[in-house]
Amino acid sequence: MEEEGKPAAVVDCIGLYCPMPIAMTKEAIDALDVGEVLQVEADDPAAEEDIRRWANRMGHEIVKFEKDDGVMRFSIRKMK
Repeated sequence: MEEEGKPAAVVDCIGLYCPMPIAMTKEAIDALDVGEVLQVEADDPAAEEDIRRWANRMGHEIVKFEKDDGVMRFSIRKMK
């Protein structure tokens, strides 16, 4: 199990707009093992809802979410 705060991979979607953050998140999480955590950084306002909805639909867990100065950081645990 990955230690909290140590993502197995990081996806930088800063400056990218829908659908790129979702496409890059999906590609990155597909490369991880179940239980590993992916960190996604995005600044597209739509990404907050898009990524939450995608993770929910795919059955992955958002273990941490931070929003700082317009930049969002999602920590998503691959659940299956």
